Amino acid sequence: MSCRPLVTEFQFRAPFPLESMSLFRPVSAADLEGRKRIYADPAFRAAFRDRIDGRLGLLTARFPEMEIGDHAPDPSVNGRRLGEVAAERGVHPVDLALDLSLANRLETRFRLAIFNTDEAVVAELLTHPATMIGLSDAGAHASQLCDACAPTDLLGRWVREKRVLSLEEGVRRLTSEPAEVFGIADRGRLAVGLAADLTVFDPATVGCGPLRRVRDFPAGADRLVSDARGIRAVVVNGVVIREDGRDALAPDAPLPGRVLRGGRGS
Repeated sequence: MSCRPLVTEFQFRAPFPLESMSLFRPVSAADLEGRKRIYADPAFRAAFRDRIDGRLGLLTARFPEMEIGDHAPDPSVNGRRLGEVAAERGVHPVDLALDLSLANRLETRFRLAIFNTDEAVVAELLTHPATMIGLSDAGAHASQLCDACAPTDLLGRWVREKRVLSLEEGVRRLTSEPAEVFGIADRGRLAVGLAADLTVFDPATVGCGPLRRVRDFPAGADRLVSDARGIRAVVVNGVVIREDGRDALAPDAPLPGRVLRGGRGS
């Protein structure tokens, strides 16, 4: 389980979370200008409103709760919930979302928390003996979500701020427990003869920064990242690879780790 809400971001330029609706099949097949024409079509909007009002499915039920972002024509709506702004303007959330998008070349973003939004339930799961902390999509959807910050979020929010877990238990849940479950015998503990994989952090400041976008993918594509806070060093097999937020190895230096396969140690 994850200690963070599952939050996804999208634009109507590429409405990935909505493409499970048959209504969006023509959108998926259209180019950018074609998508704009579809979004302006009253018949499409009426059908879209009906889907949202029917509240069938998690995404449609929470559609008005989406947070608006990156709306350059009117930054005052950034960070606000779609439903709140729609109510103020006397329009349906669907029409507001499409109007904002069309006014901004389909570049306005919408952010929605889908799962793990009830902190009381998350706290219960974090302390349950039958759960294990972990989350991975193997790097997929990098422009829509980023949960690489889950370990620092656990230590900063759930250990230090909320005190749901002790520091020792939080570290165990991130290290020796998953190593034991996955059969990685030489990882997860500090002991003579085991691999020297370490993260050196300050318990008083460890945490994760806000999500931000960088454009370092091929063709200038973007992705979401979160900067770690309070991490002094990262050590892999006894070699310092990160120190005070900077790479410690030269770009052409050999990496000290390797991929683990089939539960075998490295």
